[in-house]
Amino acid sequence: MTAFSTIGFLAPALLSAFVAAASAAPAPTAAAQDLYSFCRQVKNDDTVRPYSHELYNGTVKAFKKLFPDAMSAPQEQELQTQANYRCMNGKVLACFVGANLPCAKMNAARDNPGADEFCKTNPNADVVPAFATGHDAVYFYKCASGKAVVAGRSWALDKRGFARKLWTVISEH
Repeated sequence: MTAFSTIGFLAPALLSAFVAAASAAPAPTAAAQDLYSFCRQVKNDDTVRPYSHELYNGTVKAFKKLFPDAMSAPQEQELQTQANYRCMNGKVLACFVGANLPCAKMNAARDNPGADEFCKTNPNADVVPAFATGHDAVYFYKCASGKAVVAGRSWALDKRGFARKLWTVISEH
């Protein structure tokens, strides 16, 4: 038997084994435990991850903590589109995107090309809207004689560069 025919003979068996292993579903709590373990191990990882149903209970508690005035807990479909996770200080944190609620790392630059462009056509606007500055801008701006001027700070940042008040820890229990 040549090396090529041996590979040809083994390939279907190896492929079947690979497909079976890849399609085996993890235990329902494995993803949650894996993320908690991963965060404990790496301490800080700024990768923003999408919602995981395995973190449902902790995610709902985090939502209630961040939005205490909400009339009800979010439904599963809302969590799928809004909830995000990342690791900080060995913990799993959650954030919920929404209108003007960015879960991304924030843009802390004082110079903002979008604000500059807006002020060219609105030279004395009292406010530069977020669609011009970007929803991730740390500062808010006004226009003075066609130039963008920092008018204040919209977000306090955590030590990783994310909006502090938009993220909260998800407990493991």
